[in-house]
Amino acid sequence: MEIQETIQAIARGTAEIINIESLRTKLQDSRDKKRPLRVKAGFDPTTPDIHLGHVVLLRKLRQFQDLGHRVDLLIGDFTARIGDPSGRDQMRPKMDKKSILRNAQTYKSQVFKILNPKKTKVVFNGTWLAKMNAQDILELSSYSTVAQMLARADFKKRYEQKKEISILEFVYPLLQGYDSVYLKADIELGGSDQKFNLLMGRQLQEAFGQAQQVVIMMPLLEGLDGVQKMSKSLGNYIGVTESPKEIFGKVMSVSDDLMFRYYELLTDMDLDEAKRLHPKEAKLRLAQEIVRQFHDADEAKKSRVEFEQVFSQGQVPVDMETYYFDNTNKEYFVDVIIKMNLASSKNEIRRLLRQGAVTFEGQRIDSEHWEIQEGVLKIGKRRFLRFSPSPQRNP
Repeated sequence: MEIQETIQAIARGTAEIINIESLRTKLQDSRDKKRPLRVKAGFDPTTPDIHLGHVVLLRKLRQFQDLGHRVDLLIGDFTARIGDPSGRDQMRPKMDKKSILRNAQTYKSQVFKILNPKKTKVVFNGTWLAKMNAQDILELSSYSTVAQMLARADFKKRYEQKKEISILEFVYPLLQGYDSVYLKADIELGGSDQKFNLLMGRQLQEAFGQAQQVVIMMPLLEGLDGVQKMSKSLGNYIGVTESPKEIFGKVMSVSDDLMFRYYELLTDMDLDEAKRLHPKEAKLRLAQEIVRQFHDADEAKKSRVEFEQVFSQGQVPVDMETYYFDNTNKEYFVDVIIKMNLASSKNEIRRLLRQGAVTFEGQRIDSEHWEIQEGVLKIGKRRFLRFSPSPQRNP
């Protein structure tokens, strides 16, 4: 592939590249010297699960791997204790070390659903940042100014609104920038909301006498609501470890406009070809492709068949989970569906009840104190649970 073709492929779906000519030079130099580029991306493990919003960035990393380059996947175990201030309108609560390390381990297991483990080096920035002493931090802080920090959009907004900004938050972009110095990154990827931090990497590399990294920013993926960015806390996410059926159903729930954005950012499928299809068929193919990425082709095909049977023909899933209950004990459906992992909390269930989204044998349920009985419960659009009397023990 020619360099220009490579750049065009890399540019697909990106929000901004700083800068193209530097990228061209690095790619050509890599080819001439047969030296793979070091491509860095950092993740602060503030939550345990990876969703499709993270996948946008991970897929771009995989693209670099397929082009022969090396990925440094940086787990911000140290910086997570500070908390990235990007996009925040208030100080982020500090996380304890135990939670951070637990989340980091789940990240490591999930990213290899996308990345090639043979071309990935997982690094933790606590390895070098935890060794810095007070003098090191003070010297690092000399490479930026208060005026520069307050020019940053989120800090500026909070300052004008007289909301607190801690000195610790000023340190975060400096530490993220120093990660690039330590790793000698050729390219760094990040979300478009990370621009200030990513440019700090370039600034510090120049100060330390290194060639400046190319910055590639990816757009923030909207969640299922089509408005706010995908986030587990907002409940508008699709997790990479969710079941094929759940992933398929969630993708089918997105709007037609958002569907094409998912095509561009989450697949290699031809966008123009997708736009020529009937919207329903285009969405079915999208859902099938995304399930295939995180499970396999057979599961993807099976999910499509079941979806069409259940939602197009009004049937119920053949292989739905069954909960066996004891007739001698009263059990409320709220407790059961949380135990069966069909809802994350009672607050979610109450919201679904208010929306009329919980039915039993086709009849709406309004109370969280409804006692279970034999039959099929439907929660939302995609979750089903069969209740059956039996002396068997439940999970």
